[in-house]
Amino acid sequence: MKKTTGILMSAALMLSMAACGNTAASEGPAAADSAQTKTASPKKILVAYYSYSGNTQAVAQQIAKATGGTLFEITTDHQYPETYNAMTAQAKKEIQSGFKPELTSQPENWADYDMVFVGSPNWWGTYAPAVSAFLAAYDFTGKTVVPFFTHGGGGMQNCERDMKKQLAGATFGAAMTFPGRSSGANEKTLAAWLTQLGAAK
Repeated sequence: MKKTTGILMSAALMLSMAACGNTAASEGPAAADSAQTKTASPKKILVAYYSYSGNTQAVAQQIAKATGGTLFEITTDHQYPETYNAMTAQAKKEIQSGFKPELTSQPENWADYDMVFVGSPNWWGTYAPAVSAFLAAYDFTGKTVVPFFTHGGGGMQNCERDMKKQLAGATFGAAMTFPGRSSGANEKTLAAWLTQLGAAK
C-alpha cells in the first residue's frame, strides 16, 4: 500500500513539474517580447540650403554627411551681380520689398521627411529671398524645422526670429550659426549641435 502511494505521489510530482515547465516555455517568448524596448524609427532628414558663395553649401554638406540626410540645393531663376557691393545692394532692396524669386528645384518625396534643416547666408540680418521662397512653397506641418545660417560676423541677428514668424505654428529645433568659410563648420561644434537635436547618425 505504501509502495503504491509512493508511486502515485512521484507520478503527480512529475506531472506537476512538466506542467510548470510547459507554462514557463509558453510564457518565455511573450515575456521576452514585452521586455524588449521598441527602437524608434530613425528620422528621415532633408538638408535644404541656399548658398551664394559656397559657405552655406559647405556646412549643409557636413550636416547631410553627419545625419545621413538628403542634401537639397534651393535654386531659383534669379541672378545677382558678380561684384560684392552690387550684390548686397540688390539683396537689401529685395529683402525690404519681400521679394521671392521663382524656384527652379524641388525636393523629391517631400511628405516623407520628418526633419528639415534649412540653411542660408545671413543677409542684412535675415535669410536670403530664395529661402523665403522655399519656405512659402511647402507645407511644414508635422515636420521639425532646424534653421542654420552662415555669417561674416553678424551672427544670428533676426534670422531665426524671421523664420519662425514666416512659419508660424511650425515645430522648430534649436537654430545654429556658423562663421562663413568655404571649409565649413567646426567639427566639434557641429557634432554637439546635431547630438543635441537627436539628429546625429
